Amino acid sequence: MRIHKEGYSTIAIVFISLAILLSLSHYLIPFAGITKFILILVDISALVLMFLVVYFFRYPLLKVQKNSNLVISPADGIVVVIEKTDEKEFLLEKRVQVSIFMSPLNTHMNRYPISGKLIYHQYHKGKFLVAWDPKSSTDNERNTMVIENSSAKILIRQIAGALARRIRWYGKIGDQVEQGDQLGFIKFGSRVDLFLPLDAEINVSLNEKVFAGISTIAKLK
Repeated sequence: MRIHKEGYSTIAIVFISLAILLSLSHYLIPFAGITKFILILVDISALVLMFLVVYFFRYPLLKVQKNSNLVISPADGIVVVIEKTDEKEFLLEKRVQVSIFMSPLNTHMNRYPISGKLIYHQYHKGKFLVAWDPKSSTDNERNTMVIENSSAKILIRQIAGALARRIRWYGKIGDQVEQGDQLGFIKFGSRVDLFLPLDAEINVSLNEKVFAGISTIAKLK
């Protein structure tokens, strides 16, 4: 396991802040009596917080089994939506929407669900509703990409949640992207939507846990 590059600055800031806090607390508060136990609790809490921040930015190393007929999961998390809906930003047609909610404990690196050409990209500023709110797909800060290959056009949307304040993406229009490669990163609680063809065979169910680059979301006709 490695640390994702998006975490370097955050980890450094948290580490320095905690180091200063602990140094001041040990300097100003006598390490004796009841205060001794308070300082020990503070030290333990700081270590736990530091571990959680580092854990959040973990970068799992895996070999993706590429398959042009499959749509693989772009994110770790729980499937919270499977429904037919009208996609109104680019495709302008009815699609099957599959949404994956990522909790703060999930890996937040996103991966391309299929290989193909990136034909559309648009970042939208917006609100920070909780990620499972249906309106978050259209009202929240979000980043939309469309990948096209000989089998299908797939729209993928990264959505910021109530805690997330930064969406990163690495592709640009015209790029040839590979299934399973890094698409981007969303810091803290968030969500990813996929808009799939109506004839796609959905291979997941509601509340199912999925893993980026591993789980099969759908099979293309």
